[in-house]
Amino acid sequence: MAASRGFRNVACWLLGVAVSFCFLLPLPAGRAEDYDVDLALVLAIDCSFSVDSYEFAVQMQGLGRALMTDAVKKAIAQGARQRIAIAAVQWSDDRNQKIILPWTIISGPADADVLGTVLMNSQRELSEGGTSLSTALTFSAALFAAAPSAERQVIDISTDGRNNSGPAVPPVRDRVVAQGITINGLTILNEWPTLDTYFESNVAGGQGHFVIPANDYDAYGEAILRKLLREITGPGIT
Repeated sequence: MAASRGFRNVACWLLGVAVSFCFLLPLPAGRAEDYDVDLALVLAIDCSFSVDSYEFAVQMQGLGRALMTDAVKKAIAQGARQRIAIAAVQWSDDRNQKIILPWTIISGPADADVLGTVLMNSQRELSEGGTSLSTALTFSAALFAAAPSAERQVIDISTDGRNNSGPAVPPVRDRVVAQGITINGLTILNEWPTLDTYFESNVAGGQGHFVIPANDYDAYGEAILRKLLREITGPGIT
């Protein structure tokens, strides 16, 4: 009887050691990284008073063509999951925001070509208004609730103006960043030569955030391509 109790005690001790050892082992690789896509990206497109019809068309053509480049397709293919998700919104003042592209997954060159064509042919769907960067950020951030599970969540906002409608930007920026969302900016300097500095201080934020300036709308296409490549590839790329 005593021998039996001794055996049970030893067995329990060995089980306890085994359980403790299991807690020290690393979790199986990938269990915390089972995302649907490498990146969920919201493209926030400025439709305020300062953006005329030519400038709007330049934005849409630049976005569409950038997505169709071999460089962007290669960047997507180099990701761990080789898939990204994109949504697009148009915005102006604090009363005008509209989704023009629901979440769409790009998982190969054909997908990129289709989405690029859709964006190039997209029409302006908002009334012109002031520039509410703060509301554009709030609206864009809310879209991630319906996004595919992503390793990184990014808002890509391009504009030629400062916030002049709706709440102040920095508190909104801070709330969005606290949700784990990165905000990057493309600043078009045709009206505000120091807009990139304003963005760095008030708008951009989150892990690996950056601001790319373009001197004018004619430089937008090259700038948005550089921006998309950095966003798709991830932090640390210049």
